[in-house]
Amino acid sequence: MAPYGIQAAGIGYIINTGGCETGPAVPHPTNPDIVYSNCKGRFTVFNKKTGTEKSFYVGASNMYGHNPKDLQFRFQRVSPILVSPHNPKVIYHTSQYVHKTTDEGKTWKTISPDLTAFEADKQVISGSPITRDITGEEFYSTIYAIQESSIEEGLIWVGANDGPVHVTRNGGKTWKNVTPKNLPPGGRVDAVEPSPHNPAKAYVCVLRYQLGDRKPYIYKTENYGESWQLLTPGTNGIPKEYSVRVVREDPEKEGLLFAGTEYGVFVSFNDGATWMAFQQNLPITPISDLKIHRGDLVLSTMGRGFWILDDINLLRQDNLVNIKNNILFKSNSAIRYRTPSGGRTSESPKYPKPGLTIDYFLQEDMRSLLKLEILNERMEVINTYISDTTGISKDTVKRNMSTEFLNYQVTDKLSAKKGFNRFRWDMTTTGPWNKKVEDRYKNGILVKPGIYMAKLTIDEQVLSKSIQIAIDPKVKASGVAEKTISDQVDFQIKVRDLLNKALLLVNNLEIEQENLENKEKVTEADKTKLSKIKIVLEELRTKEGIYEQPMLTSQIKYLYNMMNEADQEIGQDALDRFADLQSKFVAIQQSIN
Repeated sequence: MAPYGIQAAGIGYIINTGGCETGPAVPHPTNPDIVYSNCKGRFTVFNKKTGTEKSFYVGASNMYGHNPKDLQFRFQRVSPILVSPHNPKVIYHTSQYVHKTTDEGKTWKTISPDLTAFEADKQVISGSPITRDITGEEFYSTIYAIQESSIEEGLIWVGANDGPVHVTRNGGKTWKNVTPKNLPPGGRVDAVEPSPHNPAKAYVCVLRYQLGDRKPYIYKTENYGESWQLLTPGTNGIPKEYSVRVVREDPEKEGLLFAGTEYGVFVSFNDGATWMAFQQNLPITPISDLKIHRGDLVLSTMGRGFWILDDINLLRQDNLVNIKNNILFKSNSAIRYRTPSGGRTSESPKYPKPGLTIDYFLQEDMRSLLKLEILNERMEVINTYISDTTGISKDTVKRNMSTEFLNYQVTDKLSAKKGFNRFRWDMTTTGPWNKKVEDRYKNGILVKPGIYMAKLTIDEQVLSKSIQIAIDPKVKASGVAEKTISDQVDFQIKVRDLLNKALLLVNNLEIEQENLENKEKVTEADKTKLSKIKIVLEELRTKEGIYEQPMLTSQIKYLYNMMNEADQEIGQDALDRFADLQSKFVAIQQSIN
């Protein structure tokens, strides 16, 4: 089968997922090869393996050129598709009605009456009489938003693009009009959001700027729509001219809300009582949708861009206002994963590297010690970082060779500024020693899945929190066990430590060689020592030049990098090669003494 898609630098093929420019694409929740798509109401099932899409249009009728009042079903350009959070076989699709299928569209059942206002004077052929523009997508009086409660099956909220809000609590057997009483008519219900914490609570956003009204409209109900509270009067954080398209509640912390407006993102920590701008580095742009996924805030913009704010765990903490102490916040668990081959140098888009975020709050700017240590389950320090703003030179980075533990590495990533700070640990141990200070202890080993501890030293104060790293579910599904990963990491550490010894021996011999050569009076013993050093360095160190034969340190590096690419069993050849390299290094050590 010929490939279909567009080659894009850095990310490979952009794969077609069915539908067309105007419709949503909804992945199957358990089968990544299936995507439910839509083009102006034309429902399709795209299969990535075959590259084709099956068509199951509700009504199977061409809507082009019709006055909407004459149509059996009115589908607008972005007619929603919703897969039930309770049963992946249940799919909802909306015209002016709610349609339901349990067999991927082969048969549809209409489970609602017309849930729109359907005012007669709005049912016209758009563009006429000057330019007839009725291409099957410009219909008013259609359902624009639908969501089923994630905690109560059959509790479904819908909103129409001409104003009404409806709810059913029994899977569509009966519906109730619960439109907020003080909501001006005619606006587009852009989003409905059932609370993931309380089945009686829900939020709706209504957009009215097409009607000349730019006010923000976010409503909240806590009694299934019997009454509503306006959360955006224009005086509590979101300005009165900032139209709102979407609101979402955090699935972990009740009352933590994110709102997408025409001019960016706002956040509320108190269930909409007050709001504050939450732009960070996001441009001023209309936000069309928001989603909290695995602890990240994901949003889309009207510029057809996607933005991700990594790890909103800090926002889930209590008492974030008027903090009076240094705090090390609890971290979310992280998934231990590797950047796929081919994605490591991607710049468009630029993917974040694997890591675990550690958030902390400082009462004042630090000029003294600020140190972060990572400890394993045996309370052994596996990595240490010191802020470069606390007066310690990067040239002092070193390892305690008696214990094989790193004393510390100085970094500008560990901020010592007053206020909220974030450090992203790459989930690695210290890497090999390097003669270049800027490369020293980089390219470390990805740690095992398990429980670790972050210990933050602020001058003489020590704060600690446990952190958890989980196995990559894709790796687990491929058959790699945690025991396999544990054995691999143990082996990598042995290779790293052998590499350290070899590199440090080279460094020490080079220093000794330089000192002997610079002596004013060179003895016969010095000459003998110099000769022995040169012979050993030839065995340890690869000559400079093109395709010179790799000597012992390069061979150990080769083995180290070979085992640092994927989660895997250790091949017998790798084990044999390590034993051989270790034996050769011991022999070299003995020859120099």
